[in-house]
Amino acid sequence: MNEPTAAAPRTVSHDLPVSPEFETFMAADWAATPLPAGIRLPAADLTGHRRARLSARFPGERLIIPAGELRVRSNDCDHRFRPHSAYAWLTGLTGEDQAGHVLVLEPDGPHRHEAVLHVRPRSPRSGPEFYRDRRYGEFWVGRRPDLDEAERMTGIRCAHLEAYGQLPPGRDASRDAGLASALSELRLVKDAWEVGQLQAAVDHTAAGFEDVVRALPRALAHPRGERWIEGVFGLRARAEGNGTGYDTIAASGAHACTLHWIRNDGALDASDLLLLDAGVETDTLYTADITRTLPLSGRFSSVQRQVYDLVLAAQEAGIAALRPGASFRDFHRAGMRVIAEGLAEWGVLKSPEGDFHRRYTLCSSGHMLGLDVHDCAQARAETYLDGVLEEGHVLTVEPGLYLQPDDETLPPELRGIGVRIEDDLVITADGARLMSGALPRTPEAVEAWMGELLEGGEV
Repeated sequence: MNEPTAAAPRTVSHDLPVSPEFETFMAADWAATPLPAGIRLPAADLTGHRRARLSARFPGERLIIPAGELRVRSNDCDHRFRPHSAYAWLTGLTGEDQAGHVLVLEPDGPHRHEAVLHVRPRSPRSGPEFYRDRRYGEFWVGRRPDLDEAERMTGIRCAHLEAYGQLPPGRDASRDAGLASALSELRLVKDAWEVGQLQAAVDHTAAGFEDVVRALPRALAHPRGERWIEGVFGLRARAEGNGTGYDTIAASGAHACTLHWIRNDGALDASDLLLLDAGVETDTLYTADITRTLPLSGRFSSVQRQVYDLVLAAQEAGIAALRPGASFRDFHRAGMRVIAEGLAEWGVLKSPEGDFHRRYTLCSSGHMLGLDVHDCAQARAETYLDGVLEEGHVLTVEPGLYLQPDDETLPPELRGIGVRIEDDLVITADGARLMSGALPRTPEAVEAWMGELLEGGEV
């Protein structure tokens, strides 16, 4: 038997009990409020083909793809719920009301499956759930579709979640590495609709970066200016989409040398650089992932520009290596050659040979992008990291230099500078298309762009 995974425990409610008379009163005199008959999810016409591709990989096997469960943030407050990406990709369902739901692909002959979506339907008016259950009740968290409405929205046969517990066991994507890998691999190549969603995420993200530049004078005046920047970008992300696709990195000065600086609690100094790594996630859960390193004064100093120019040259080399049939690792290797040669020219390295440059670069130069910021991460190495690029792959190119403030192999003027430049690209038939080209990359263009947004004045 499949027992539905229980949501994380919460503190028992201290509500007063209600009388039978009140329960009877609450159950009566509610108007019918059906959802519009024509409502259908944006991806509903695409998910059937996706499920068929998965079905073909696992003939005759019951496949279980959970949306995931709520998790307690503190006491009786849950984290905001986001369904698992594989579940969203196969169903088109992306809302916070999907917690606990499960897609099951039931074998239906030797080479096909029937999809059954096990959901918690709308709270009935015949009991207290709809007005007393703080986690699932309609009066607390909003209306869920009933079973018929869910079927119309998704095009998938729907059953009550309680029925899931009566099913025989199957391969569960949350526990089965082989199924998880297959789901990642099937998502590697994006279709035209997915590329469109990613472009929308990129465009909203570019607008968020413009918002940040306009807000720099107020951020510089605040004792936790990094938080101000995070908040400004977060407003754009929530206004235009589901929110941020990952925790925003707003790292000023030496904080930029910490790859995943998300504390964002530092003050800003106009003489420093700001490394902003942020992405808007659409309502369909596709995310952008863009980084710009900006001079908080509006102008790069000579040493800041020296570092920036080297990272930009590495990124240009990486982008030039993108094309169908190229090894996935080629763009990283191309960028790192430029970095190693530049560090040797500066005298930081004795020679560009070997892997000594990695002390200053620390990580790879890009990754697949899609429903997850580090998309398709469960794919086998031979299909991803050691594979080749194909038309429809969407990825980031993001070389960086992280010159730690306490690194005595560096001259003092270089210490504490962190620069990353990250863009999103889609592989095309003859190369790659820069999706995030609306944001400037060259130092001259960055300075001009900042000046225009700040009405030509210095920060």
